[in-house]
Amino acid sequence: MQVINIHDAKTQFSKLVEAVSQGDEIVIARAGKPAARLVPINAKKTVRQPGALKGKLQIADDFDAPLPSDIQSAFEGD
Repeated sequence: MQVINIHDAKTQFSKLVEAVSQGDEIVIARAGKPAARLVPINAKKTVRQPGALKGKLQIADDFDAPLPSDIQSAFEGD
């Protein structure tokens, strides 16, 4: 773990992000005291499973039926 002051962190931000993306952790200090920690994001890749919601969703038989005329006119501004 590397400790770096805020001024250096500002001037070397791209380099620090690259180091963090390689797995390093960096502590950013203000006046010699730790103020923040820069750590890599561990992105979890979720595996999509087709049919996972089967039986959990219900679609009404008339979901694609035309809207009543008053609601349709409200959308169309008539």
